[in-house]
Parts: sequence; structure tokens; C-alpha cells
Amino acid sequence: MSIKAEEISALIKQQLEKYDDKLNVNEVGTVTYVGDGIARAHGLNNVLSSELLQFSNGSYGIAQNLEANDVGIIILGRFDDIREGDQVKRTGRIMEVPVGDQLIGRVVNPLGQPVDGLGEIKTDKTRPIESKAPGVMDRQSVNQPLQTGIKAIDALVPIGRGQRELIIGDRKTGKTALALDTIINQKGQDVICIYVAIGQKESTVKNSVETLKRFGAMDYTIVVEAGPSEPAPMLYIAPYAGTAMGEEFMYNGKDVLIVFDDLSKQAVAYREISLLLRRPPGREAYPGDVSYTHRLLERSAKLNKKLGGGSMTALPFIQTQAGDISAYIPTNVISITDGQIFLEADLFFAGTRPAINAGESVSRVGGSAQIKAMKKVAGTLRVDLASYRELESFAQFGSDLDQATQAKLNRGRRTVEVLKQPLHKPLPVEDEVLILYALTHGFLDAIPVPDIQRYELELYDYFASNYNDLLDVIRTTGDLPEEDKLNEALKNFNEGFSISKK
Repeated sequence: MSIKAEEISALIKQQLEKYDDKLNVNEVGTVTYVGDGIARAHGLNNVLSSELLQFSNGSYGIAQNLEANDVGIIILGRFDDIREGDQVKRTGRIMEVPVGDQLIGRVVNPLGQPVDGLGEIKTDKTRPIESKAPGVMDRQSVNQPLQTGIKAIDALVPIGRGQRELIIGDRKTGKTALALDTIINQKGQDVICIYVAIGQKESTVKNSVETLKRFGAMDYTIVVEAGPSEPAPMLYIAPYAGTAMGEEFMYNGKDVLIVFDDLSKQAVAYREISLLLRRPPGREAYPGDVSYTHRLLERSAKLNKKLGGGSMTALPFIQTQAGDISAYIPTNVISITDGQIFLEADLFFAGTRPAINAGESVSRVGGSAQIKAMKKVAGTLRVDLASYRELESFAQFGSDLDQATQAKLNRGRRTVEVLKQPLHKPLPVEDEVLILYALTHGFLDAIPVPDIQRYELELYDYFASNYNDLLDVIRTTGDLPEEDKLNEALKNFNEGFSISKK
């Protein structure tokens, strides 16, 4: 069989047309050391800080230490089958996570991959986990309340949209319950919530997700989970990943609430990474005075109108040991945030829940994060509570008290009782204002303390049925209705309220 010259010529022309002269150049390094969640590699001379790197087993890592002879890498995912001599290559991308509406209602890991078994998440947008915080001129002052539905917080330590309020206390004092109630209360408030679970048991996270589903809160919530079985780098990047997801909404003019539960476990993970990477340890081996937490929390802000007016409100958690808020990590994080809510173990075990210590808790935004009606009714509340705590300890040593002191003690006992709240029962702001108005204007002074909680529930039902117009005024204007009408309504309710004959 003879081959014609024309056929050969046509084939050569065809090959030349398909020829692509582009060269794919990958910068590849060699792993020289592998440890617990970290690796070292040489040969990556042009790698960028925080660049995403890929190992030959498919796992990814982040370039963390750029040194003269090698690169320190934190490994995201499995590292037990990475060996010395394996290849690691640059991707040319800074570490980023998927963002967007498609994540709402899902449980994801810090890489944005679903872990809830509900299938793949298809997003077309990503954001780097590390980004510059908004500058001073890009922000506006916090002026809009983020209602938690918890009387003790909304009255004493109000939280505004764009604020960073630290939740601090020993383990098992109700920190997570407080955050879940706040998320549940955002239903219908046009706020997107992100709950970042760092080092929490998977069963605990599952229970939290089920609680949010039960109250319909997963419809506007993203859960980012980094369990205790994950390598330390995953726990370290989890809050950054959650913040990147929140920033996407914030820069699109929406309001976001992000909960970090909790940053103490992130600090432990970061210490482990740092010591393995042989970074010079700072005090108590936390390099740079936990400055990474500054970088993280500064990204929560209330943006100015030019940038869309969106906000991201951060509730970071810190776990204390035996209520010591003067320890290293608590004091560092207190210095970054706009106030703290201190949950005290003694109050919790005494049955005061939420166990908020009004003396140690503070909001540096204050009245700017309250509606007018709440400002009016909560004005004397903190002073009443503080003087009650002081008199309570004093009154233990003597029974002969003057009438004014007894009146303060009676008001204090009723204040403590009113500020108690059942789990997962956040209140609308008009109900909070109503019961606090009744308290501060003496309508509860004649009600026995054991009847206070029943009084409160019946009061809400009575006003919803008979005086809904007064509640509407608080709802729509944010101010109190005419005081004469409100006093008359409360007087009518008190006359019909039956005190138990126990």
C-alpha cells in the first residue's frame, strides 16, 4: 500500500494547526519534614504568604512560615500518608472559601465543604479567608440594636449591629445557649447568622443544629464546624472562614451575626501550630499576644452608607478557669472587643439564668444600641441591681433594717426574678419593655416573688388580647405609648391578677 505525499502533507498541516506552544510551569517543592498537622518543604522560592499548596496525596496546605531555607506549611486535612520526599506544588491562589446564598441552611467544614450529607454546594464566588479590615473612614458608628430577645442583655448590656461583644465565663455556664437564643430571635429581623463551632463535640454541634432547625432558624443560618478530631490547622482557620462567608453578605449591604464558639480552643490550636512550626513563643507560648484575634475581630464592623451600610456583629466566646477574667487570653480579647458579657458560675448554679454578672458586664456602645422605650425603662436597672447585690450581702448580718433598705431589697429580688428567662424563649422587644416598665414603676412591688414568672406570662397574654395597640406603638415607633394609658392598663391587670395562697 503506497502512501501519497498529499496525505502526509495534510496530516502534518492538521497537527500544526492543533499545536499549542503554551508551557505549563508549576513550581514544585519537596517535603523535608511532616509533623502533627504541619510540614516543611524546600524549593518553593516564590511562594506567597497564606498561599494554598497541594500535596501529592491531594491534601491542601497553607504557607505559614516563609523562611530562608524552607517553608512552614499547615496541612488542611489528612497528613498521615504524606512522607518526606513527597512533592508539594503551588496553586497560585491565596487560601479562600466558597461564599454566597447557597451556603445558607448548611453545615460546612472550614474549607466550605458540606458535612451535613445534603449534597454538594454549588457556588460561583469565593473570598480569601484573610482580608483587610474596613478602615476608620469606611465605618459608621453603631446606631441600630441587634435584639437578642434576652431581657438581661437588651436592658443591661445592649448589642448593636456592627459591635463585637465578648461572651466570657466558665464551661457549662450557658454561653452556647445564649448564642442560640440570639440566633433564634433573629427570625424575621433580616439578619443572616453564622455559627462557628471550634473544637465542639460533634454530638453537641448536632444538637445545636437540631435546635436551630426546630425553631426555623437554619433558614437564615450557616454552621461552620471544626470538630476536636480535626487537625489543629482546621480549628485555627475556622473563624477566618466563617468571617469571609459573613463579609460577602456585609459588603452586599446585609446585616450579619457571627458567633465564635469558642476562641479559647482556637488559641490552643494556634499555640500547637506555632510551637510545631518553631515560631518564637510569646508569653505563655501564645506568639504575638494573640494578635491574630485582633485581625479577625476588626473585620466585624458597621459599614458606611457609601459601602452599602451592611454590618457584621461578632459574639466571640472565651472560656475562663474558675471565673478568672484577668488571665492572659481573656484580658487580651477584652481589650479588642466593645464590651463583654460575663456569665458567672455561682449565679448559674444558684438558678439565675442567664447567669449574667451585671457588675462585670459592660457594653461600650450602650444606649446607641437600644430603642428609646428600652432606654427609658432600663435606665435605673443596673444601679438597682448593683445596690441590691451590695445590700444583700450586708443584710445577712442583721435583721433590723430601715424601711428604705427593705424597699431596695424587695425591688432587687423582683429585678433578679424578672431578668430570669427560660431556655430558647427569646422575647419580642415590646414584651421586654412592658415587663421592665412594670418592674421599674412599682407594679410588681406587691407581687410575691414566687408569683413573678406567672405574672409575667399572664401579662403578655393580657396585653396581646386587650391592649395590642399599646404594644404596636412600641413595635412601630420604638418609643413608649402614652404613660397614662400604659399605667391604667397595668393597674387593670394587677386588679385582676390572683396571688397564690401558698
